[in-house]
Amino acid sequence: MKKLHLYVKEYWRGYLFAITCMILAILLDMLYPILTKSIVDDVLLDGKIELLTGLLLGIALIGVGRAVLSYYKEFTFDRLASTVGSDLRKDLFHHIQTLSMKYFSNTNTGELMARVKDDVDRIWDIFGYVGMLSIEVAIHVTIVLYCMFNISWKLTLLPLAAMILSGLLAVVMEKKLDQVYEGISEENAVLSTVAGENLSGVRTVKAFAREKFEIQKFLSHNKRYYELNITQSKIMAAYYPVFQLIGKALPIAATILGGFLVIKKEISLGALVAFVEYSRNCTWPMEMIGWLANAISAAFASHKKLTAIYQVAPEITSKEDAGELEQVLGDIRFEKVGFRVEQKQILDNISFHIKPGKTLGIMGATGAGKSSVIHLLQRFYEATEGEIFLEGTDIRQLSLKQLRSNIAVVSQDVFLFSDSVEENIKLGQRNKIRAEEIKEAAESARASGFIEKLEEQYETIIGERGVGLSGGQKQRISIARALAKKCPVLVLDDSTSALDMETEHEIQKTLEQIKNTTKIIIAHRISAVRYADEIIYLKEGKVAERGTHEELLAKKGLYYDTYRVQYGEIS
Repeated sequence: MKKLHLYVKEYWRGYLFAITCMILAILLDMLYPILTKSIVDDVLLDGKIELLTGLLLGIALIGVGRAVLSYYKEFTFDRLASTVGSDLRKDLFHHIQTLSMKYFSNTNTGELMARVKDDVDRIWDIFGYVGMLSIEVAIHVTIVLYCMFNISWKLTLLPLAAMILSGLLAVVMEKKLDQVYEGISEENAVLSTVAGENLSGVRTVKAFAREKFEIQKFLSHNKRYYELNITQSKIMAAYYPVFQLIGKALPIAATILGGFLVIKKEISLGALVAFVEYSRNCTWPMEMIGWLANAISAAFASHKKLTAIYQVAPEITSKEDAGELEQVLGDIRFEKVGFRVEQKQILDNISFHIKPGKTLGIMGATGAGKSSVIHLLQRFYEATEGEIFLEGTDIRQLSLKQLRSNIAVVSQDVFLFSDSVEENIKLGQRNKIRAEEIKEAAESARASGFIEKLEEQYETIIGERGVGLSGGQKQRISIARALAKKCPVLVLDDSTSALDMETEHEIQKTLEQIKNTTKIIIAHRISAVRYADEIIYLKEGKVAERGTHEELLAKKGLYYDTYRVQYGEIS
């Protein structure tokens, strides 16, 4: 993770300007008690009335100057905090995008959402308002103590002791809050995950009448989140009154003790008035210490969470010397490929060769490893044994961008973005695909019929994850997206499962007309693969049978049994 101070360093001129304005504003604050001292000693006690106009004008100028400097100070801090926070969120999101599929398989979406939004916001505060007040408190207290020391070193011991006590209390409170904020951050992520899953799967929830269960599940986490926040409030409520008491008692104590020094002629009455004004300037920093400790503690807890994400390195990356193929035609070869996850063998000794423009069909029972073949081809996961070649080059020697950009995949689990139909189809080549190409792809996917019946046709906004569309409509848009991309390799991963037989047959005819594209069709239906140049039948991660449709029927094995189940008899 990029060190936080490096973000500040990048905008050091802006922060220097803001801090300069802050210092000047504080110095103006320090002049006010001096003018007050002169009004008491020179005007009221010595009768120098001629000085009053100048002193009052000075007080007015101090007010105006402080207002202008405070504006520039706060605006600059806010602007810089927004910029740094935006950079921080951008860098975090970029890092998350580089992580491998394994990380996303083990991490909840709600947790990542909490990190990207809530945790970045807490750190954002450190670069803005919270950071500004922390610096201002430190500078303000230093200058105030110096001014008070010049009036009376004896009286200065009183505010100094009060500040030390407040500091110690802030440290104790921060340690208690640190553990609480860890829990709040974790529970916030869990709460986001539970709510997100429920809303995404609302149809399933209602279909199975699980509303009561889901409400109880949400409420249990909501209660935990509530309890943690109450614990935080109890800690703050226990310490804040102490900070306020110290702040309120300080001017009173300074007035009483200073009065004895005036009686003893050690300081003038005007000096005492000035000292009390300075002590009031110590009040708000002491009252702010508790709040600042609270905010800083929350930011540190969030920083730990972000650091944990940055410590996760992508398992699959492009090599620094990764090569670039001059042309990708779609020549794919698996040689004795195996894939193991921990102790489970997913694929074992998988070998096949697809020449450019040819079609490979892959069949097998659920869990046989069909989709894993595609995941390895795209390098979402790394093969643990054997080699995979594209155009005769080991895919590990190619850049991930070139490898994946030349493969268009239509998966069974269709994901559509909350955007227009046109933008969902253009996803693969957003800046290259023309409007006529989008319509052509939609027609080929047999999607143009229902799209053109929509209220705004291709400009119609699709709801989140395609809400409002049927499963078949979503699959057809997904197929149109892949066809519009015009990649040399097209993968259909059980992508026609939600289509009726007639629509599937029409799409099959469209695929047959695409001559210069290598096609891999994963399916449960015989109808989806029967015209493939070769079909492999997987069982428990191994190739159990292979051949053409006719050859596999003649073997009367697993493929034959599947055919009998689906069609009833051989025709």
